[in-house]
Amino acid sequence: MIRHARVLPVLLLAPLLLTACGSEKADAGAPSGAPGDAELTVRAQAMGVAPELVYVTEAPGFTLAQQSVGVLGDDGFSATWVDGDTNALLRLAVDRGSITAGTCTEQPVGDMSGEHTTCERDGDAWYRTGAGRHEYALPEEGHVVRVSAERDAVPRDVLRAAALAAHRPDAAETDRLLPSAESAPATPVERGDLPPFGDGAPDNHVDVGG
Repeated sequence: MIRHARVLPVLLLAPLLLTACGSEKADAGAPSGAPGDAELTVRAQAMGVAPELVYVTEAPGFTLAQQSVGVLGDDGFSATWVDGDTNALLRLAVDRGSITAGTCTEQPVGDMSGEHTTCERDGDAWYRTGAGRHEYALPEEGHVVRVSAERDAVPRDVLRAAALAAHRPDAAETDRLLPSAESAPATPVERGDLPPFGDGAPDNHVDVGG
C-alpha cells in the first residue's frame, strides 16, 4: 500500500508534464505576426537592395518619406526623413565601400561630385561638409552608413544624433520601412512603345493622315 501511494502522484503528474511540454513547443513555434530577418531579406531583394545594407534611423520631429525608400547604386539603400514643421530633409544612404583619412576628402558629400569636401574626425565617425551640405559617415564592415542634410536646414547636433541612431531594423521597423515583396516589381517595367531594335526610342510612327 505504501509503495502504491508513492507511485500514484507520479502517474498523475505525467500527463500534466506532457501537456505543459506540448504547449511550450507550440508557443515557441507560433508566428509573431511581424516580419523577421527572413522577411527583411525577401523585401530588400525584391527592391534590388542587399539585405545587409538596410538601415533605419530616427530624429525628433522627422518622419519617414515612404516614397523615398529605394536602391542606391548597384545594391545599396537610401531613404529620407522629413521634418513636418520645416520640411528639412535627412537622407540616410548605405553603400559598399570604405572611408579613411586618406580618402575622406576625395569622396563628395551627398553625391555632389566636383565640390570641395572637408573632413573632421568625430569619435568613430567622420563629419564632412561640402556643396552646402554636411554629413556624418560611419564606416562599418564592408560598407559606409551616411546621414546628410543641408547645413542651413539641419543643425550639426541633430545630424550627429540621427547618424548615431542609425541601426539595422527590427521586425516592426522592417514592416514600416520596406514595401512588401508583392508591391515591389521583380523585373523592370516593359513599355509597349519601345521597339526591339535601333536606339530604343519610342515608336511615334503614325498612319497616313496622321
